[in-house]
Parts: sequence; structure tokens; C-alpha cells
Amino acid sequence: MTYSGASLKNRDSAAELPSLSELWAKKYVAKLKEQDNRHQGLSSAQFRADAAQALTELLRPISAKAWHTTESLLSQEIHRHQINPELIDPWAIAKDVHQVYEKSLSAYANHVSPQRFSVAISSDIGKIRQKHTAHDPRVIGFVSMQFHYCGQILAAQVEGAEKETLAAYFKVIDDHLYMPLQRAYEAAANYNYEDPQLKTVHHLLPHSSKIAIEIVDTVHQRYPNCATHTGLLSSRAVRISSIRDVEMFQVYLLTCVLEQNISAIKQELFPLCVMLYPTLNVDWELVREMLSLLQQAFSTYGQPQDAAYYQPYSESLWKMFSSGVLG
Repeated sequence: MTYSGASLKNRDSAAELPSLSELWAKKYVAKLKEQDNRHQGLSSAQFRADAAQALTELLRPISAKAWHTTESLLSQEIHRHQINPELIDPWAIAKDVHQVYEKSLSAYANHVSPQRFSVAISSDIGKIRQKHTAHDPRVIGFVSMQFHYCGQILAAQVEGAEKETLAAYFKVIDDHLYMPLQRAYEAAANYNYEDPQLKTVHHLLPHSSKIAIEIVDTVHQRYPNCATHTGLLSSRAVRISSIRDVEMFQVYLLTCVLEQNISAIKQELFPLCVMLYPTLNVDWELVREMLSLLQQAFSTYGQPQDAAYYQPYSESLWKMFSSGVLG
């Protein structure tokens, strides 16, 4: 009887106490849930450092996902535009993406303002642009889209006010990749302060964001039902990209003013647009509407004497994007 009682007691204890294997299994699952919660709960992070560290850990898989999106959109364009595929090195691009976004997350974590980050990262991104466009400027289309989608996916991990804050750092990266800012800076360095070309840029560049917003709003009012690959013109993502693109056109125009030739538009902007816009379902009529409004805006925000320096290039740009050329 004693033995039987002890046996029952042991069985009861065994029923009450989980086995070591069960404990280990529960602990393993708990750690997985903790990791999932960490990734899914970035919106509740109390400190930028926590969010930055978590996002840095996600950079590699997010970069791979961004490349898949870029490749699915642009793979046909390699053949269509007869781009040498050997010039598009996904590993080199991924390395650049990782380094730049790591720096952006560090700046975010350390409360470095987006403006200061822009100054700090300008040279690095300028070198990335030069490296990838040395043999074929069209390669920047693949590079810029890879960076863009990586930033979008990273930002999607965060919610609330911090998402907007983080997006400001990623916009800096987008701006420097899509726009030839470093090229413009280098061209500007060749001028004296009183030179009319530099004065023209000084008159117009400070208004570029305001001009872009006004143009995008006007185009949306005139084409309320128009949509691109990403969505309606009124959607947040399309609006942000549209504003960036209008700023991009302005920077290319002003780069031409500083370089006193149209090479930047012929070598980079036009081929880039011809490659990307049809893929993204951007109607050429929208582009022409934007260019028309841009000419009006330059006239409004610039000085009368500035027209002599930007108008030859804006007129050339209009002809290049005309219906006679692109339909």
C-alpha cells in the first residue's frame, strides 16, 4: 500500500510539473514570440536607439525584399534599353544600401537633425551615384529604386509620430540619389558669388520644395482620377514621390544652368524617366503638365534676368518630353 501511495503521488507530481523538454520548448516559443513582438512593436519603442537597433538588424532581409521588388519591376527594362546586366551588381548595391541606411539610423538614434544628416551623407551618396553611373547613367534607376523601396519597407515597421520623423531621414537619402545634388554642388564651386548663373540658382533653389508642392496640388486638381502603379495621385505615397520628382526636375534644370550645357538631362534625367515612368504607369501627359507649370513657377519665383539662363534648358526639356517624341 505504501508503494502504491508513493506511486500515485509521483504520478500526481509528474502531472503537475512540466518536463524539462516541455520547459525548453515553452522557453523557445516564448523567445520567438518576444522576437516577433520586438519586430512588430517598434511603434511602442520608447527610445530612438531601440528602434534604430531593431531596424538595423532587419536591414539585410529588408534589402533583399527591396531588391526583389526592384528586379520584378525593372528586369525587362535591362533588355528593352540594352543595358549591360554586368553593370548592375546587386551585391554592391546591397552593400551601399546597408551602409547608408545604417548611417541614417545612427543619425536618427543620436538625434542628429535630418538637415545635418543631409550635409553629412551628401558626399557618400554622391560617390555612390558616380560609381554606379560611371559606365551607364541609367543604372542609377536600379540603385535609386532599391534604396527607395528599402526605405519604404523600413519605415513601414514604425508607426505614429516616429514614423514621420524617420521618414525625414529616408527622404534625405531619396533626394540625394534621385537628384544630382553633388554634381550641382561641384559645378557651383566654379563660380564667384556675383556670377549670374549662380545667382539664378540662388533665386530659384530655395523655393524648390514650395514649387513642387504647388505643382503636385495643381496636377492633382486637374487629374483627380489619375493613378500610377502605386496608387491614386492623392495617395500619400504617390504624393511624396511626385513632390520628389518635381524637385528632381528642378535640380536637373539648375544643374544645367551651372554646367552651361544640357548633359545632365540628356545623360541621366531623360533616360531615367523613359525607363521608369512607363513601368510605374506614369502618364506622359502628367509630365508635360508638370513641365508647363514648372516654367510658370520659375517665372514667378525667379528674377526677370534669370530666364536667360534657365529658359534654354527648360525649352529643351519640353521638346524632349513632347508628344511628338514620347506620344
